[in-house]
Amino acid sequence: MFPDDEPTTGSLMWHLATRWRVEVDRAVAPLGLTHAQYSALASLRVLTERGECPSQRRLASYTGLQPIYVSKLVRALEGGGLLARASDPADARAVRLTLTESGCNVVERAMHIVRALDRELTASLGGPDSNQTRALCGALQTLLRQTSEPEIASETEDHP
Repeated sequence: MFPDDEPTTGSLMWHLATRWRVEVDRAVAPLGLTHAQYSALASLRVLTERGECPSQRRLASYTGLQPIYVSKLVRALEGGGLLARASDPADARAVRLTLTESGCNVVERAMHIVRALDRELTASLGGPDSNQTRALCGALQTLLRQTSEPEIASETEDHP
């Protein structure tokens, strides 16, 4: 058991994740994005660079977000001209996603902003390339692999 004055690991991760999300929200807001929208666009970029033309379901799986939430994000991003949806010729139920030129430009700018924020937020550990940060990332990946969605954990190395 945990001493009464010691937070659990889960509590610490929840607080850190919440604060991190707020910081990313603030950082990408000038681009008209939320953290979730940034995550969807950056993930779409990563999957596209791997040679995929991902479906909404694949994007949901990769980001770890619920498919219904990804659907709402995709509609908003499409409305903003940042991505395009097209029917999948091989599966009438699937919708394929591609970044528009505007989406490519916005996500590129956003990724630079988020990488700079990552350097700032990990500075107390020596920055993103420090041994402490690598050890933390390794520990987080180990914990993620223990969750019920192993695909997310297996893809965290390339995750934006």
